[in-house]
Amino acid sequence: MILNLPYTALRAFEAVVRLGTFSAAAEELGVSQSAISQHVKALEEWLGHELMTRGARRSQPTRDGTRLASAIADGLGRIGDVCEYIRDKRRADSTIVISCLPGFAYIWLFPRLMKFDLAHPDLSISIATDTGTTHFAEARADIGIRYGNGHNPGFLVEPLMGEDTFPVCAPELLSGPHAIRTIADLAHHTQLRDEFSPFTRNPPSWDYWAQTNNLTLPEPLRTRSFSQSNMVIQAAIQGVGIAIGRGPLVVEALCDGRLVRPFPQVARSKLQYWLVYSEAAYRNEKIRLFLDWIKSEVKNQPDLPDPHGVAIA
Repeated sequence: MILNLPYTALRAFEAVVRLGTFSAAAEELGVSQSAISQHVKALEEWLGHELMTRGARRSQPTRDGTRLASAIADGLGRIGDVCEYIRDKRRADSTIVISCLPGFAYIWLFPRLMKFDLAHPDLSISIATDTGTTHFAEARADIGIRYGNGHNPGFLVEPLMGEDTFPVCAPELLSGPHAIRTIADLAHHTQLRDEFSPFTRNPPSWDYWAQTNNLTLPEPLRTRSFSQSNMVIQAAIQGVGIAIGRGPLVVEALCDGRLVRPFPQVARSKLQYWLVYSEAAYRNEKIRLFLDWIKSEVKNQPDLPDPHGVAIA
């Protein structure tokens, strides 16, 4: 008989034992440290035994905890191997699976994939979007395009591109009774915000842009937050408000006039895009072809258009 096991708690406990701290387990699983602690406590109550000896810097498993963590790791590893085998049976040798954030896929990657398709008609690209809150897993994709600080242990990681950030808006917001000409004019407009939920350190936010340029932002008329960058950009294009544009994601809209830069000030983001893949994947010719192609696309991106006029802060 198979017990009705608390699988979420078991997974959380295994991560704590393997990584040594509750905070590291929380980061890997994309949840709060409090949630990890609650899962481990619930597991101990369910079993009726303590599994961890908690310390200020590092928590150690008890003897029973060590046995359980080993069994979980072994079981999950075997399940992962079988799942990867089944997926590989379904995945043709000619398919390359790319894992990336939905906003990046929609705005930057999709419009360019036709070029790759025309250059390599024998290969096909499959896009697997995710929130970016967990580390890249080879079982789900051949290549990961991650946004952040490049921390993906166990894989080859190389920078793809950085980004400059700056306010962007629809052209019509530069005219009318509350035309945007100076920083103070932002008080009459809606401030569009990207939530950046997976990235809590130095996100390229409104505050980061202002602080970098020694500017004081006025209180906006209202704020609207979105969980995906493509939604922020689309809202700006539709004239809903003014957003912080991230270079690679807004350059096309700036070049074709859907967006404009009202101010010249720029802040270099501390986050960037990274290519993530395994050594085994890199030995595959189709993977190297895609990596070479996407890096050439980055090099051939158009330059950012000049800001509209010269704003006075």
